[in-house]
Amino acid sequence: GRNCSLLQEMDVIEMGDENCYCYVQNRTIRLQYLWSTLQVKVNSREKFMFEPLSEKSNCQNSETVFEFAVCAVQILWKPETCTETYLSIKQYGEDVCFKIQPFKTEPYTVRVKREMLDGKLLFLFVAGIFLFHFANSLSRSTKFFYLSGIILGVLALLVFVLLTLKRFIPRHSTFWILMSGCWMISLYLIYCFKENMQWLWSEHRTYLLGYFLAVGITSFAICYQHGPLTTELSITLFMWTLQLTAFVLIYCGVTIPQVAYAVIVVSLCSKGLGYPLGAACHIARKMKNHFKSKKLVFKYLTEEEYREQGESETIRALEELRSFCGSPEFPSWIAVSKLRSPHRFADFVLGLPHVSPAETKAHDEEYGIGSSFLEEQLFETRAQSEQDDPTNSIHEDEEDEDEMHRQIPFPYATELL
Repeated sequence: GRNCSLLQEMDVIEMGDENCYCYVQNRTIRLQYLWSTLQVKVNSREKFMFEPLSEKSNCQNSETVFEFAVCAVQILWKPETCTETYLSIKQYGEDVCFKIQPFKTEPYTVRVKREMLDGKLLFLFVAGIFLFHFANSLSRSTKFFYLSGIILGVLALLVFVLLTLKRFIPRHSTFWILMSGCWMISLYLIYCFKENMQWLWSEHRTYLLGYFLAVGITSFAICYQHGPLTTELSITLFMWTLQLTAFVLIYCGVTIPQVAYAVIVVSLCSKGLGYPLGAACHIARKMKNHFKSKKLVFKYLTEEEYREQGESETIRALEELRSFCGSPEFPSWIAVSKLRSPHRFADFVLGLPHVSPAETKAHDEEYGIGSSFLEEQLFETRAQSEQDDPTNSIHEDEEDEDEMHRQIPFPYATELL
């Protein structure tokens, strides 16, 4: 209902008297303006009053208690006069109107410039994506817990104080009512701080730095005294809080709300589909390993391993045979009728050795040290080596003797098996 001048992109307006300006949003959605903002700069050599205008400027028409509180704070929260101010307007946000009231006849300039890629919006969007996907690991990090406590204490001091004094509040219902009020007040103070950040930094930099330093150190001390989260319930609640904060950052990091909603839905689906996809990948790997042809790997035994394995397998096989012959399923009468010496078979079943002492002595005489079999093997090896190389026969004879001495222990083990 005001007679205000409409602002457009690349406008440069010079005025000397009081006037109001409005920027009407273009409702046509274009993806190239996803992180685009309009920067409105007002400067003058003399001080002027910059007053944002709102359609709900009359607090008596407020429908809810919250709208009345917001309107009252807007009336009380008025920046002081300045010589230069900036205003950032999102491409697809609400229509923005403001009034410039100079104190003298000195002219002021209003410049409108488009910034195609706003670094702040892009940072908020990327931070939201990162925070959502790594919320589980960050919620278990001690360093991130302390950092979150410092940030919460600086940005939402009332909420941090209420969490610190939670043990002194007897009823949970009272605590959650107070928590809701503290969050509403804190969020609005964050909004007011964001809108007037430049004015606060230029006019009250010392007080702002003092507040950050004092509240940050106090918050860290309280978090350090309390210690990091230990129970799974508190860690899960902290993770959900980080994911909710990530959604807020994603919504504030783009100028098109529909894109923000789509990104949030895709993030939730990707988080929910993580478990089925992981299970499907695990099943696929199992099926691939099952149908994949395995190559046979042959392992060659050394002579010592061969002897040990032969002895152990022979003993095991004899024990299995002895147990089978002593079982009721064994046809003993049929076996006894076909044996030449049933008495010896009965001794074997009862636990005696399967080789008699006479057979052991005969084997030692034939295959033991000084036996005819060993002499034949030695003489055949020596004769063959002399035929191959007569000049080195002497050296090879010595090598054969050494080899014989190395092979002397249990030379008949292989024959025994």
